[in-house]
Amino acid sequence: MKNYHVSLLLIMSVICPQISGLAEEKSSSQKPINALMITGGCCHDYARQKLILSRGISARANVKWTIVHQGGTKGNVKIPLYESKDWAKGYDVVLHNECFAHVTDKDWVDNILQPHKDGTPAVLIHCAMHCYRTKDNRWFDFCGMTSHNHGPHHAFRVENLKPDHFITKGLGDEWLTPKGELYNAAKIHETATPLAHARRRTDNKPQVCVWTNAYGENKTRVFATTIGHHNETMVDPQYLDVVTRGLLWAAGRDSDDAFQQTSSETDEKIKDLATIKPEPEPDAPPKN
Repeated sequence: MKNYHVSLLLIMSVICPQISGLAEEKSSSQKPINALMITGGCCHDYARQKLILSRGISARANVKWTIVHQGGTKGNVKIPLYESKDWAKGYDVVLHNECFAHVTDKDWVDNILQPHKDGTPAVLIHCAMHCYRTKDNRWFDFCGMTSHNHGPHHAFRVENLKPDHFITKGLGDEWLTPKGELYNAAKIHETATPLAHARRRTDNKPQVCVWTNAYGENKTRVFATTIGHHNETMVDPQYLDVVTRGLLWAAGRDSDDAFQQTSSETDEKIKDLATIKPEPEPDAPPKN
């Protein structure tokens, strides 16, 4: 498994060094954040989204990525990564951009949650909130929100609830997503702090779509957003600003000098990733 991770990291460095190295050059005095991205599963363009997120974030912050893309396009796959109890060992933060709603084995889910219970910070993107439906609250407690479904596809206006918060301070009072799939927030847990919401088209009721969570006894930092179904939204500079700041906050690097504003040239290169020829999902590593 270790060799598999390293090979993916090297691939990311070779493909687009002109983007991923920008923030590293500007903040070389800080140790890079060692981040693990887990992606794959149903219903989303994860082949492109892994590039958008990794390159978009690394253009704004000093982040070194290991990317694990497993599970094909089905929502019922137990990916090889999670077979190990040490799957998150050595990482400063884990970004979950996966969609495995039909994996319901409680012991399996507990193994995913354990590193986060022990204190490993997390970033949760979009369908991560709809994963691992075990018919109890164990996954929802980690997310900080209970959500069972979403509304129709349309752009929606995100209203900033905490414009002075490190994560949302650059968002402005509101932001119109290019496209969208607004999740219905059935419950916001007591451990969660809403940062932004958008109004449901059917009844105009606000649905929290950006928040933080203090998970478990260790109050592990979790940043989450249900925004991110469409590539067109994910490449938007405002979206990547918020997600990058969310990752920095989760990793305990929530200081303004850790975040670098991108140039318009870099933003255009990131936007091109929405339609770039996708890389195939790598073969799963052989089992030991």
